[in-house]
Amino acid sequence: MKKRHYIIPIFVPHQGCPHDCVFCNQREITGFQEDMTPKKAARIIEEYLSTMNKENSKIEIAFYGGSFTGLEIKEQTQLLEVAYKYCQEGIVDNLRLSTRPDYIDREILNNLAKYNVQIIELGVQSLADKVLQASCRGHTPEDVFKASRLIKKFGFELGIQLMPGLPKSTQESMFYSVQQAIGLTPDLVRIYPTLVIGGTKLAESYSEGEFTPLTLQEAVEICKEELKLFRSRGIPVVRIGLQPSSGVNKEAVIAGPFHPAFRQLVESNLVLDRIKAYLGAKVDEPQLTFRVNSRFNSVLRGQKNNNLKALQEEYGIKIEVEVDNDLDYREILIAERKQII
Repeated sequence: MKKRHYIIPIFVPHQGCPHDCVFCNQREITGFQEDMTPKKAARIIEEYLSTMNKENSKIEIAFYGGSFTGLEIKEQTQLLEVAYKYCQEGIVDNLRLSTRPDYIDREILNNLAKYNVQIIELGVQSLADKVLQASCRGHTPEDVFKASRLIKKFGFELGIQLMPGLPKSTQESMFYSVQQAIGLTPDLVRIYPTLVIGGTKLAESYSEGEFTPLTLQEAVEICKEELKLFRSRGIPVVRIGLQPSSGVNKEAVIAGPFHPAFRQLVESNLVLDRIKAYLGAKVDEPQLTFRVNSRFNSVLRGQKNNNLKALQEEYGIKIEVEVDNDLDYREILIAERKQII
């Protein structure tokens, strides 16, 4: 039986972060207004563990928000020690964290290695220098390359976070960033289309008409193409779009392509493209039956059955969907021929 996967999130909002990036207000994004302390971290861990079925489960503790490795080593260690205790007791499998590319060095990595940190995610956001400058990131693409190499050298898993739609972004710069990120051979990727958050410099620019966020459809199209590129290299994209369930205070979002099921929009759009490419310009049969795993059913159909409606309208045929749990996720049987989407 497949293991359940739990992540216990501990948000460190703006602690350790030396810059005010134009898009960021961690306290608004997460809804956490106070600094994290070891005592609070322990309480959060205990609260999450009390709700979990620990049998046949993989449990990770994750330090998100801010820049964890920008904290003083003493503060990092105090938080790590609290979490590591659960690893020593066999309750938690490992730790993971997110941080800035310019706050990675040998001393920091040596310290993290002592506490069973397995995954380090870098808030890369873009690998186009003009975009990093316009976003007041305070680091360069070279900082990303150096940090990524070092993380890999020390044996950690590398995560990359990208933000399409930042100031000065173009389609060219966004896909350039993806290609550069692929070259870093990350173990996982997150794609977060840029949102306008209250209390940020980006919110000021937006209110003054100096910044226009991506529309929802633009963001879906861009993320779909980025997803295809990463998948073509076998790199898992573990998250697309910020969601309320990932520690996001949706009330803080002023503008931008926010949708509670953003990933499903992207995946459904990709499925529609793939099916059209497979069917070609014309379908001779009056009816087609698609068979899919039950977990993929909603993705195939699209929100409000929009994919099925689009196909029926374009080809003038009737479409039925049947569930077949012998199929893998993302497999579709069309007229008895299996397609991997």
